[in-house]
Amino acid sequence: MWPIIISSLLFVICLALIFSEKLNRTITSMIGAVLMVVFGMIFHFYSEEQVISSIDFNTLGLLLGMMILVSILEPTGFFQFLAVAVGKLSKGKPIRLLLFLGAITTVVSMFLDNVTTVVLIAPVTILLCEILGISAQPYLMAEALLSDTGGVATLVGDPPNILIGSAAGLTFLDFLTHSLPIVVIVWMTALVILLVLFRKELAQKPTDLDALMELNSKDVLKDPKSAKKIIIVIGAMITLFLLEELFKIQPSLVALGGASVALVWIRPPIQETLKRVQWDVLIFFGALFVMIGGMQFAGVFDGFTSLAVHIKDIQPVLLGLIILWVVALLSMVVDNVPVTIALIPVIQGLGAAGIPIGPLWWALVFGAGFGGNGTVIGSTANMVVASLSDKTRNPITPKVWNKRGLPVMIGTTVVASICYILLFGYLSK
Repeated sequence: MWPIIISSLLFVICLALIFSEKLNRTITSMIGAVLMVVFGMIFHFYSEEQVISSIDFNTLGLLLGMMILVSILEPTGFFQFLAVAVGKLSKGKPIRLLLFLGAITTVVSMFLDNVTTVVLIAPVTILLCEILGISAQPYLMAEALLSDTGGVATLVGDPPNILIGSAAGLTFLDFLTHSLPIVVIVWMTALVILLVLFRKELAQKPTDLDALMELNSKDVLKDPKSAKKIIIVIGAMITLFLLEELFKIQPSLVALGGASVALVWIRPPIQETLKRVQWDVLIFFGALFVMIGGMQFAGVFDGFTSLAVHIKDIQPVLLGLIILWVVALLSMVVDNVPVTIALIPVIQGLGAAGIPIGPLWWALVFGAGFGGNGTVIGSTANMVVASLSDKTRNPITPKVWNKRGLPVMIGTTVVASICYILLFGYLSK
C-alpha cells in the first residue's frame, strides 16, 4: 500500500509544482524522478533496471532527430522567407493574410516543432502588421491556435502524438488516414470561429500596402542551398515514415537517420546546432517516463483492471468521449505531455482487461491536441505568441485569450466529438 501512496503523492506534487510554475518544469520533473527512484529503492518497488525499461527511447529518439533538423533549418531563414512570401501573396488583405499565415504555420507544424515554427514566424508577422498599420493580435492567435490544431494530424506534429504512437504502435500512415481527415474539418471550424471573433480587427484597411509589396522574400533567405537540402531530407524522411511498416523500421531510426544525413551533407557548426536543440524538453520527457514507471511498478495502475469490470457496461463511444473531454479540460490547465504520459498506462490497463482500446487512443490524441487551445497556458505556442505580443499595440492577455481562444477550443472539441461518434467504427480499425 505504501508504494502506491508514495509514488502517487510524488507525481501529484510534481504536477502541482509544474502548474504553479514556481520552479522550472524540467528541474521539477528531474527532482520528482530522482525522488521516485530513491523511494522506490527504499520501499523495494522500483529498481535501476526497471527505471531504464520505463524510458521510451523511441519517443526520445524521434524528438531528438526532429529537433536537430529544426536547429539546422532555423538559421537558413526558411521560416521568415515563407512568412514574407505569404504576406506579399495576400496583397495586404487582412482576411487573406490571416488565412495564409495560419495555413503555412499549420503545414510546417505538421512536420516540424510547432513552438519553433511560431517563434520564428511570429516576429515576421508582427513586422508585416506594423508595415500595414493593422493589429497583429488576430494573426498571432491564429498562428498559435491553427498550428496546435494542425499538429494533431501527423505522428510528428505534436509531442503527445509521438508518445501515443509509440505506446499504441500507431504509424505515420495511421495518423494520416485516421487523424488527418478529422483535423481538416476541425481546422476549418477553428478558422471560421477566428474569422467571426476577429471580424472587427480584420475589417481594418492597411495604411501602407506599397511598403509590403516592396519587400523581397529572397533577402531573408540567408542560406537557400542548405534550406533546399533540408527540405529534401525531410521529404525522404516522410517517405520512409509512410513505408515504415513495409521496411519494419522505427520512426526514431528514420528521424535520427535523417538528422545524421543532414549533418553530414550540410556540415553546420555542430556546437551552435546542438545549442539550439531543446535538451530541457528531452530531459522533461525522460523524467516523466521515470515517474510514471515508478507508479506503474508500485501498482498504481493495477486498480484500473478491476475498474474495467465496472465500465464494461458503458458504451464504447461514450467511454471514448469521456476520455476525449477529460483530457481536453485537463490540457487547458496542465501541460498535455504529463497528462498524456499519465493516461497511457491507464488505457493499456483497460486493454489488458479486455476492453477494445483502439478508439480510445484516438480520443486521447484529440483531447490532448485540441484542449490546450483553451487557455494561454494550455500550450507552449500560446505562451510564446502572448509573450511576443507584449511588444505590439494590442498585447494578448489571459483575458483576451479566454475571450477568443476558449471558444475555439470548445468549438473544435465539439466538432471533433461529432466526428469521433460518426467515424467510431473506422477509428476502431
